[in-house]
Amino acid sequence: MKKNNGRVCPVWMAYTFDNPLRKLIHNPKKMFKEYVREGMTVMDLGCGLGCFSIGLAQIVGKKGKVYSVDLQKGMLDRLMKRAGKANVADIIETHQCSADKIGINEKLDFALAFWMVHETPDALVFFKQIYALLKPSGVLFIAEPKHHISQKKFEEMVDSVHKIGFQIINEPKIIMSRTVVLSKEQNKKS
Repeated sequence: MKKNNGRVCPVWMAYTFDNPLRKLIHNPKKMFKEYVREGMTVMDLGCGLGCFSIGLAQIVGKKGKVYSVDLQKGMLDRLMKRAGKANVADIIETHQCSADKIGINEKLDFALAFWMVHETPDALVFFKQIYALLKPSGVLFIAEPKHHISQKKFEEMVDSVHKIGFQIINEPKIIMSRTVVLSKEQNKKS
């Protein structure tokens, strides 16, 4: 798998797609209901302004935890303002990562990488880190924008994560996205 260009969506541009209307297209409660339940520990990687972090926090509830991870402090600051308005700020913990290291050690039930893998400088390193963070039954939900990632590149990415130890459990249809849901194989070691 080739390394990505590592270009990151600037904060100002995130408002063009991460706005109140987005829930009509990408509704977190509908998309993740099969994989996320109350009390889980989950991570939203490349969380941006928080559309999915807030939705995940509403699903996991007060007994759960959402780690919202982003490279940009501006994204995290805006996310927490939104989380406060949605009354879920106490469920979300933000973390500013580096370009090559997630930097969280908590074991996860679920990890979300929505429209962000193409921004990582080395996707294989990124996936290995997620694999190590997931519990044995952990799930990774990946969605990449069709306008950035060709079908061939997406298939190469899925093939590489399979070699790490993930197995495909679903390929849901998500508008404007190439999507795969993976689970951590029980017999592989991170």
